[in-house]
Amino acid sequence: MNPHEYAVLHLFHVMGALLLIGFTFYAFAAPAAARKKVMIWTGVGNLLILLTGIRMWQGLYSFSGGWVIVKLVAWLALAAFAGVAFRKREKAGALMWMSVALSFLAVVMVYTKPF
Repeated sequence: MNPHEYAVLHLFHVMGALLLIGFTFYAFAAPAAARKKVMIWTGVGNLLILLTGIRMWQGLYSFSGGWVIVKLVAWLALAAFAGVAFRKREKAGALMWMSVALSFLAVVMVYTKPF
């Protein structure tokens, strides 16, 4: 993979992750009127993560590495939390801690690549 392509993909991947995590936490406290805006921005973040992540996985690892599957599961859970946050207000505290734990797990998988 071209180093310039990797740099751009990595930048957009991190931007997507920040968008997703930021708007997911905003969803836990946002009024119901902000639902549409939150869903749009979490969708944009999810799309950025999906497209750039799959391309980097293909270009750098040729679709190998079980640690990526752990990241995908964590990403899918985080993708769902913003929508759940508007329907399950009473579980916001637990969902926030799960979001932090899944985000931490995803970052650990990137830097350790255990399997």
